[in-house]
Amino acid sequence: MSEYINNASQRKDKIKNALKRIHGGESYESVKQEFADVLSTATPQEISDIEQTLIAEGLPVEDIQYLCDVHVAMFRESLDQQTSPEMMPGHPVYTFRAENELVALVLNETKQTLRKLADDKSQGIVEKLKGNLVKLKEFDAHYLRKENLLFSYLEKVDFSGPSSVMWGIHDDIRKGWKAMLAEVGSGSVRSKESVEKLNHLFAEGENAMREMIYKEERILFPTALERLAEEDWIAMHAQEEKFGFSYVTRGNDWPKKETESIYTSDLLKEKKEERINTMTQFPLTTGDLSISQINMLLTHLPVDITYVDENDTVLYFSETPERIFKRTAAIIGRKVQNCHPPQSMDKVQKIVDDFRAGTRDTAEFWIQMNDMFIHIRYFALHDANGAYKGTLEVSQDLTHLRGLEGEKRLLDD
Repeated sequence: MSEYINNASQRKDKIKNALKRIHGGESYESVKQEFADVLSTATPQEISDIEQTLIAEGLPVEDIQYLCDVHVAMFRESLDQQTSPEMMPGHPVYTFRAENELVALVLNETKQTLRKLADDKSQGIVEKLKGNLVKLKEFDAHYLRKENLLFSYLEKVDFSGPSSVMWGIHDDIRKGWKAMLAEVGSGSVRSKESVEKLNHLFAEGENAMREMIYKEERILFPTALERLAEEDWIAMHAQEEKFGFSYVTRGNDWPKKETESIYTSDLLKEKKEERINTMTQFPLTTGDLSISQINMLLTHLPVDITYVDENDTVLYFSETPERIFKRTAAIIGRKVQNCHPPQSMDKVQKIVDDFRAGTRDTAEFWIQMNDMFIHIRYFALHDANGAYKGTLEVSQDLTHLRGLEGEKRLLDD
Protein backbone atom coordinates (compact mmCIF):
# COMPACT_ATOMS: atom_id res chain seq x y z
CA MET A 1 0.00 0.00 0.00
CA SER A 2 2.82 2.42 0.93
CA GLU A 3 4.48 1.74 -2.44
CA TYR A 4 1.21 2.58 -4.22
CA ILE A 5 0.83 5.81 -2.24
CA ASN A 6 4.43 6.81 -2.99
CA ASN A 7 3.98 6.08 -6.70
CA ALA A 8 0.76 8.12 -6.79
CA SER A 9 2.50 10.99 -5.00
CA GLN A 10 5.41 10.89 -7.43
CA ARG A 11 3.01 10.86 -10.39
CA LYS A 12 1.23 13.94 -9.04
CA ASP A 13 4.54 15.73 -8.51
CA LYS A 14 5.59 14.98 -12.09
CA ILE A 15 2.26 16.15 -13.51
CA LYS A 16 2.37 19.32 -11.39
CA ASN A 17 5.89 19.97 -12.62
CA ALA A 18 4.72 19.56 -16.21
CA LEU A 19 1.91 22.08 -15.69
CA LYS A 20 4.24 24.56 -13.99
CA ARG A 21 6.61 24.38 -16.93
CA ILE A 22 3.72 25.06 -19.32
CA HIS A 23 2.76 28.07 -17.20
CA GLY A 24 6.41 29.12 -17.27
CA GLY A 25 6.31 29.41 -21.05
CA GLU A 26 7.64 26.07 -22.32
CA SER A 27 5.88 24.62 -25.33
CA TYR A 28 3.06 22.22 -24.68
CA GLU A 29 4.41 19.73 -27.25
CA SER A 30 7.88 19.46 -25.70
CA VAL A 31 6.52 19.05 -22.16
CA LYS A 32 3.94 16.52 -23.27
CA GLN A 33 6.59 14.44 -25.02
CA GLU A 34 8.87 14.40 -21.98
CA PHE A 35 6.09 13.42 -19.58
CA ALA A 36 4.18 11.16 -21.99
CA ASP A 37 4.16 8.07 -19.76
CA VAL A 38 2.78 9.90 -16.75
CA LEU A 39 0.29 12.04 -18.66
CA SER A 40 -1.16 9.10 -20.56
CA THR A 41 -2.41 7.51 -17.33
CA ALA A 42 -3.55 10.63 -15.48
CA THR A 43 -6.98 10.37 -13.89
CA PRO A 44 -9.62 13.15 -13.72
CA GLN A 45 -9.22 13.23 -9.95
CA GLU A 46 -5.45 13.75 -10.19
CA ILE A 47 -5.85 16.56 -12.69
CA SER A 48 -8.44 18.26 -10.48
CA ASP A 49 -6.35 17.82 -7.34
CA ILE A 50 -3.25 19.25 -9.00
CA GLU A 51 -5.00 22.33 -10.37
CA GLN A 52 -6.52 22.86 -6.91
CA THR A 53 -3.03 22.62 -5.40
CA LEU A 54 -1.63 25.12 -7.91
CA ILE A 55 -4.36 27.60 -6.98
CA ALA A 56 -3.63 27.07 -3.26
CA GLU A 57 0.07 27.68 -3.95
CA GLY A 58 -0.74 31.07 -5.39
CA LEU A 59 -0.92 30.49 -9.14
CA PRO A 60 -3.45 33.10 -10.37
CA VAL A 61 -6.84 31.64 -11.26
CA GLU A 62 -6.79 33.71 -14.46
CA ASP A 63 -3.63 31.89 -15.58
CA ILE A 64 -5.20 28.49 -15.01
CA GLN A 65 -8.37 29.64 -16.76
CA TYR A 66 -6.35 30.92 -19.72
CA LEU A 67 -4.36 27.68 -20.03
CA CYS A 68 -7.19 25.35 -19.05
CA ASP A 69 -7.57 24.15 -22.63
CA VAL A 70 -3.83 23.42 -22.76
CA HIS A 71 -4.18 21.33 -19.60
CA VAL A 72 -6.99 19.32 -21.13
CA ALA A 73 -5.05 18.89 -24.36
CA MET A 74 -2.11 17.50 -22.39
CA PHE A 75 -4.29 14.89 -20.72
CA ARG A 76 -6.74 14.22 -23.55
CA GLU A 77 -5.28 10.82 -24.42
CA SER A 78 -5.70 9.69 -20.84
CA LEU A 79 -9.10 11.31 -20.42
CA ASP A 80 -10.45 9.72 -23.59
CA GLN A 81 -9.83 6.31 -22.02
CA GLN A 82 -12.00 7.11 -19.01
CA THR A 83 -15.49 5.60 -18.96
CA SER A 84 -18.32 7.71 -17.64
CA PRO A 85 -20.32 6.17 -14.77
CA GLU A 86 -23.89 5.31 -15.74
CA MET A 87 -26.50 7.44 -14.01
CA MET A 88 -30.26 7.14 -13.76
CA PRO A 89 -32.64 9.75 -15.27
CA GLY A 90 -33.22 12.37 -12.61
CA HIS A 91 -29.71 12.35 -11.17
CA PRO A 92 -28.11 15.81 -11.56
CA VAL A 93 -25.19 14.40 -13.56
CA TYR A 94 -27.54 12.52 -15.91
CA THR A 95 -29.42 15.77 -16.52
CA PHE A 96 -26.21 17.74 -17.10
CA ARG A 97 -25.08 15.16 -19.65
CA ALA A 98 -28.41 15.15 -21.46
CA GLU A 99 -28.22 18.94 -21.77
CA ASN A 100 -24.68 18.67 -23.15
CA GLU A 101 -25.86 16.31 -25.89
CA LEU A 102 -28.67 18.66 -26.88
CA VAL A 103 -26.65 21.88 -26.85
CA ALA A 104 -24.21 20.22 -29.25
CA LEU A 105 -27.14 19.91 -31.70
CA VAL A 106 -28.05 23.58 -31.17
CA LEU A 107 -24.44 24.53 -31.94
CA ASN A 108 -24.56 22.46 -35.13
CA GLU A 109 -27.81 24.10 -36.22
CA THR A 110 -26.49 27.60 -35.49
CA LYS A 111 -23.36 26.91 -37.52
CA GLN A 112 -25.46 25.74 -40.49
CA THR A 113 -27.57 28.91 -40.34
CA LEU A 114 -24.43 31.07 -40.29
CA ARG A 115 -23.16 29.28 -43.39
CA LYS A 116 -26.45 30.02 -45.15
CA LEU A 117 -26.22 33.66 -44.11
CA ALA A 118 -23.05 34.05 -46.18
CA ASP A 119 -25.09 33.56 -49.37
CA ASP A 120 -28.64 34.29 -48.27
CA LYS A 121 -29.17 37.43 -46.19
CA SER A 122 -32.94 37.35 -46.39
CA GLN A 123 -35.05 38.30 -43.38
CA GLY A 124 -36.03 34.67 -42.94
CA ILE A 125 -32.42 33.54 -42.47
CA VAL A 126 -31.66 36.47 -40.15
CA GLU A 127 -34.68 35.59 -38.00
CA LYS A 128 -33.68 31.94 -37.97
CA LEU A 129 -30.20 32.87 -36.77
CA LYS A 130 -31.68 35.05 -34.05
CA GLY A 131 -33.84 32.12 -32.96
CA ASN A 132 -30.79 29.84 -32.91
CA LEU A 133 -28.89 32.30 -30.70
CA VAL A 134 -31.82 32.74 -28.32
CA LYS A 135 -32.02 28.97 -28.00
CA LEU A 136 -28.27 28.76 -27.45
CA LYS A 137 -28.59 31.29 -24.63
CA GLU A 138 -31.09 28.98 -22.91
CA PHE A 139 -28.09 26.84 -22.01
CA ASP A 140 -27.41 29.37 -19.27
CA ALA A 141 -29.63 27.32 -16.94
CA HIS A 142 -27.01 24.55 -17.19
CA TYR A 143 -24.24 26.94 -16.09
CA LEU A 144 -26.38 28.47 -13.34
CA ARG A 145 -27.00 25.06 -11.76
CA LYS A 146 -23.28 24.32 -11.91
CA GLU A 147 -22.33 27.63 -10.31
CA ASN A 148 -24.98 27.73 -7.61
CA LEU A 149 -25.40 24.05 -6.77
CA LEU A 150 -22.61 21.73 -7.96
CA PHE A 151 -19.80 24.18 -7.23
CA SER A 152 -21.31 25.00 -3.85
CA TYR A 153 -21.40 21.37 -2.75
CA LEU A 154 -17.86 20.78 -4.04
CA GLU A 155 -16.68 23.74 -1.97
CA LYS A 156 -18.22 22.14 1.12
CA VAL A 157 -15.71 19.28 0.67
CA ASP A 158 -12.86 21.80 0.22
CA PHE A 159 -12.75 21.59 -3.57
CA SER A 160 -13.07 25.08 -5.02
CA GLY A 161 -10.88 24.77 -8.12
CA PRO A 162 -13.74 24.23 -10.63
CA SER A 163 -15.71 27.24 -9.40
CA SER A 164 -12.61 29.44 -9.62
CA VAL A 165 -11.72 28.41 -13.17
CA MET A 166 -14.93 27.30 -14.90
CA TRP A 167 -17.15 30.19 -13.74
CA GLY A 168 -14.88 32.66 -15.52
CA ILE A 169 -15.17 30.65 -18.74
CA HIS A 170 -18.97 30.58 -18.36
CA ASP A 171 -18.98 34.37 -18.19
CA ASP A 172 -16.83 34.63 -21.32
CA ILE A 173 -19.33 32.39 -23.12
CA ARG A 174 -22.21 34.56 -21.90
CA LYS A 175 -20.49 37.67 -23.23
CA GLY A 176 -20.23 35.94 -26.60
CA TRP A 177 -23.96 35.15 -26.66
CA LYS A 178 -24.77 38.77 -25.79
CA ALA A 179 -22.43 40.13 -28.45
CA MET A 180 -23.88 37.87 -31.17
CA LEU A 181 -27.46 38.79 -30.31
CA ALA A 182 -26.53 42.47 -30.30
CA GLU A 183 -24.92 42.11 -33.72
CA VAL A 184 -27.96 40.36 -35.17
CA GLY A 185 -30.20 43.09 -33.77
CA SER A 186 -27.99 45.94 -34.95
CA GLY A 187 -29.52 46.15 -38.43
CA SER A 188 -26.16 45.76 -40.17
CA VAL A 189 -26.16 41.96 -40.12
CA ARG A 190 -26.45 41.79 -43.89
CA SER A 191 -23.07 43.44 -44.47
CA LYS A 192 -19.95 41.37 -45.15
CA GLU A 193 -18.20 42.82 -42.09
CA SER A 194 -21.10 41.91 -39.82
CA VAL A 195 -21.24 38.34 -41.11
CA GLU A 196 -17.48 37.98 -40.57
CA LYS A 197 -17.82 39.33 -37.03
CA LEU A 198 -20.64 36.87 -36.28
CA ASN A 199 -18.60 33.96 -37.61
CA HIS A 200 -15.63 35.01 -35.48
CA LEU A 201 -17.75 35.37 -32.34
CA PHE A 202 -19.48 32.06 -32.96
CA ALA A 203 -16.21 30.19 -33.59
CA GLU A 204 -14.81 31.43 -30.28
CA GLY A 205 -17.99 30.64 -28.39
CA GLU A 206 -18.48 27.22 -29.97
CA ASN A 207 -14.91 26.20 -29.15
CA ALA A 208 -15.29 27.36 -25.53
CA MET A 209 -18.60 25.54 -25.11
CA ARG A 210 -17.42 22.27 -26.66
CA GLU A 211 -14.22 22.35 -24.60
CA MET A 212 -16.31 23.00 -21.48
CA ILE A 213 -18.51 20.00 -22.32
CA TYR A 214 -15.38 17.85 -22.58
CA LYS A 215 -14.04 19.12 -19.25
CA GLU A 216 -17.37 18.45 -17.57
CA GLU A 217 -17.75 14.95 -18.97
CA ARG A 218 -14.16 13.83 -18.47
CA ILE A 219 -13.02 15.73 -15.38
CA LEU A 220 -15.70 17.61 -13.42
CA PHE A 221 -18.47 15.02 -13.27
CA PRO A 222 -16.24 11.97 -12.51
CA THR A 223 -14.46 13.97 -9.80
CA ALA A 224 -17.75 15.20 -8.32
CA LEU A 225 -19.20 11.68 -8.31
CA GLU A 226 -16.17 10.50 -6.37
CA ARG A 227 -16.11 13.34 -3.83
CA LEU A 228 -19.80 13.96 -3.10
CA ALA A 229 -22.07 11.74 -1.05
CA GLU A 230 -25.53 10.60 -2.08
CA GLU A 231 -27.18 13.09 0.26
CA ASP A 232 -25.35 15.92 -1.53
CA TRP A 233 -26.77 14.85 -4.90
CA ILE A 234 -30.25 14.47 -3.42
CA ALA A 235 -30.02 17.95 -1.86
CA MET A 236 -28.96 19.33 -5.27
CA HIS A 237 -31.87 17.53 -6.93
CA ALA A 238 -34.28 19.21 -4.51
CA GLN A 239 -33.02 22.69 -5.51
CA GLU A 240 -32.51 22.31 -9.28
CA GLU A 241 -35.94 23.46 -10.41
CA LYS A 242 -35.33 26.96 -9.03
CA PHE A 243 -32.69 27.48 -11.75
CA GLY A 244 -34.45 25.53 -14.48
CA PHE A 245 -33.17 23.18 -17.18
CA SER A 246 -31.87 23.53 -20.73
CA TYR A 247 -33.90 21.72 -23.41
CA VAL A 248 -34.82 18.78 -21.14
CA THR A 249 -37.53 17.65 -18.79
CA ARG A 250 -35.80 16.07 -15.80
CA GLY A 251 -36.31 12.34 -15.44
CA ASN A 252 -37.91 10.79 -12.36
CA ASP A 253 -36.18 7.40 -11.99
CA TRP A 254 -33.83 8.89 -9.38
CA PRO A 255 -33.86 9.33 -6.44
CA LYS A 256 -36.05 6.58 -5.12
CA LYS A 257 -38.75 8.05 -2.91
CA GLU A 258 -37.69 6.07 0.15
CA THR A 259 -34.09 7.31 -0.25
CA GLU A 260 -35.06 10.89 -0.98
CA SER A 261 -37.18 11.03 2.17
CA ILE A 262 -34.07 10.44 4.29
CA TYR A 263 -32.39 13.66 3.18
CA THR A 264 -35.10 16.02 1.92
CA SER A 265 -37.81 14.60 4.06
CA ASP A 266 -41.03 16.24 5.06
CA LEU A 267 -40.05 15.29 8.59
CA LEU A 268 -37.05 17.64 8.50
CA LYS A 269 -39.25 20.37 7.07
CA GLU A 270 -41.82 19.75 9.78
CA LYS A 271 -39.17 20.06 12.47
CA LYS A 272 -38.00 23.34 11.00
CA GLU A 273 -41.57 24.61 10.89
CA GLU A 274 -41.95 23.64 14.53
CA ARG A 275 -38.93 25.77 15.44
CA ILE A 276 -40.19 28.68 13.37
CA ASN A 277 -43.67 28.52 14.84
CA THR A 278 -42.54 28.55 18.45
CA MET A 279 -44.29 31.29 20.40
CA THR A 280 -41.27 32.06 22.62
CA GLN A 281 -40.77 35.83 22.64
CA PHE A 282 -37.27 37.21 22.06
CA PRO A 283 -36.39 40.64 23.47
CA LEU A 284 -35.28 43.00 20.69
CA THR A 285 -34.09 46.59 20.88
CA THR A 286 -37.63 47.91 20.50
CA GLY A 287 -40.14 45.21 21.36
CA ASP A 288 -40.40 41.43 21.68
CA LEU A 289 -41.05 39.06 18.75
CA SER A 290 -41.30 35.30 18.27
CA ILE A 291 -39.25 33.41 15.67
CA SER A 292 -42.42 33.05 13.62
CA GLN A 293 -43.02 36.78 13.64
CA ILE A 294 -39.37 37.57 12.81
CA ASN A 295 -39.44 35.10 9.92
CA MET A 296 -42.73 36.58 8.66
CA LEU A 297 -41.32 40.12 8.73
CA LEU A 298 -38.15 39.13 6.88
CA THR A 299 -40.01 37.23 4.16
CA HIS A 300 -42.45 40.10 3.53
CA LEU A 301 -39.91 42.90 3.16
CA PRO A 302 -40.00 44.55 -0.31
CA VAL A 303 -36.25 43.82 -0.61
CA ASP A 304 -33.98 40.76 -0.78
CA ILE A 305 -31.52 40.48 2.09
CA THR A 306 -28.52 38.22 2.62
CA TYR A 307 -26.41 38.04 5.78
CA VAL A 308 -22.70 37.18 5.68
CA ASP A 309 -20.98 36.71 9.05
CA GLU A 310 -17.61 38.02 10.22
CA ASN A 311 -15.91 34.94 8.73
CA ASP A 312 -17.28 35.75 5.24
CA THR A 313 -19.72 32.82 5.43
CA VAL A 314 -23.30 33.14 4.14
CA LEU A 315 -25.65 32.36 7.04
CA TYR A 316 -29.03 33.61 5.83
CA PHE A 317 -31.06 34.90 2.90
CA SER A 318 -34.69 35.98 2.87
CA GLU A 319 -37.12 33.95 0.79
CA THR A 320 -39.36 36.74 -0.44
CA PRO A 321 -42.16 35.90 -2.92
CA GLU A 322 -40.30 37.42 -5.89
CA ARG A 323 -36.55 37.30 -5.32
CA ILE A 324 -34.42 39.34 -7.71
CA PHE A 325 -31.37 37.08 -7.49
CA LYS A 326 -32.09 33.37 -7.17
CA ARG A 327 -30.93 31.71 -3.96
CA THR A 328 -31.22 28.16 -2.67
CA ALA A 329 -30.17 26.42 0.54
CA ALA A 330 -26.89 25.44 -1.17
CA ILE A 331 -25.57 28.96 -0.54
CA ILE A 332 -25.79 28.56 3.25
CA GLY A 333 -22.31 27.94 4.59
CA ARG A 334 -20.65 29.07 1.35
CA LYS A 335 -17.91 31.69 1.40
CA VAL A 336 -19.31 34.93 -0.03
CA GLN A 337 -16.30 35.25 -2.36
CA ASN A 338 -17.36 32.02 -4.08
CA CYS A 339 -20.91 33.24 -4.63
CA HIS A 340 -19.76 35.68 -7.31
CA PRO A 341 -18.04 35.28 -10.68
CA PRO A 342 -14.22 35.36 -10.50
CA GLN A 343 -14.22 38.73 -12.29
CA SER A 344 -16.22 40.24 -9.39
CA MET A 345 -14.30 38.55 -6.59
CA ASP A 346 -11.81 41.39 -6.14
CA LYS A 347 -14.66 43.89 -5.66
CA VAL A 348 -16.36 41.62 -3.11
CA GLN A 349 -13.08 41.15 -1.25
CA LYS A 350 -12.43 44.90 -1.25
CA ILE A 351 -15.83 45.62 0.30
CA VAL A 352 -15.40 42.96 2.99
CA ASP A 353 -11.84 44.06 3.78
CA ASP A 354 -12.92 47.72 4.09
CA PHE A 355 -15.86 46.78 6.31
CA ARG A 356 -13.65 44.68 8.54
CA ALA A 357 -11.03 47.44 8.79
CA GLY A 358 -13.69 50.06 9.51
CA THR A 359 -12.68 52.26 6.57
CA ARG A 360 -16.09 51.93 4.95
CA ASP A 361 -19.59 51.34 6.31
CA THR A 362 -21.63 51.08 3.11
CA ALA A 363 -21.26 50.32 -0.57
CA GLU A 364 -23.89 50.59 -3.28
CA PHE A 365 -24.35 49.69 -6.92
CA TRP A 366 -27.17 49.90 -9.43
CA ILE A 367 -27.57 47.83 -12.56
CA GLN A 368 -30.00 47.37 -15.43
CA MET A 369 -31.10 43.72 -15.52
CA ASN A 370 -33.55 42.78 -18.24
CA ASP A 371 -36.36 45.34 -17.74
CA MET A 372 -35.52 46.01 -14.09
CA PHE A 373 -33.47 48.75 -12.45
CA ILE A 374 -31.79 47.02 -9.49
CA HIS A 375 -30.31 48.85 -6.50
CA ILE A 376 -27.81 46.81 -4.44
CA ARG A 377 -26.47 48.01 -1.10
CA TYR A 378 -24.01 46.52 1.39
CA PHE A 379 -23.91 47.51 5.06
CA ALA A 380 -21.16 46.76 7.58
CA LEU A 381 -22.51 45.29 10.84
CA HIS A 382 -20.78 46.01 14.15
CA ASP A 383 -21.75 45.07 17.69
CA ALA A 384 -22.04 47.47 20.64
CA ASN A 385 -18.27 47.27 21.18
CA GLY A 386 -17.51 48.15 17.56
CA ALA A 387 -16.39 44.64 16.57
CA TYR A 388 -17.11 43.68 12.96
CA LYS A 389 -19.91 41.09 12.82
CA GLY A 390 -20.54 40.72 9.12
CA THR A 391 -22.19 42.24 6.08
CA LEU A 392 -25.83 42.77 5.14
CA GLU A 393 -26.66 42.77 1.42
CA VAL A 394 -29.93 44.46 0.41
CA SER A 395 -31.24 44.33 -3.16
CA GLN A 396 -34.35 46.10 -4.44
CA ASP A 397 -36.11 46.46 -7.78
CA LEU A 398 -36.62 50.22 -8.12
CA THR A 399 -38.25 50.13 -11.56
CA HIS A 400 -41.71 51.02 -10.27
CA LEU A 401 -40.49 53.58 -7.73
CA ARG A 402 -38.42 55.45 -10.32
CA GLY A 403 -41.56 56.00 -12.37
CA LEU A 404 -43.62 57.61 -9.61
CA GLU A 405 -44.60 61.26 -10.04
CA GLY A 406 -46.77 63.75 -8.21
CA GLU A 407 -48.66 62.49 -5.16
CA LYS A 408 -51.02 59.70 -4.20
CA ARG A 409 -53.00 60.27 -1.01
CA LEU A 410 -56.00 57.98 -1.50
CA LEU A 411 -56.29 54.20 -1.36
CA ASP A 412 -57.36 52.50 -4.61
CA ASP A 413 -60.69 50.69 -4.49
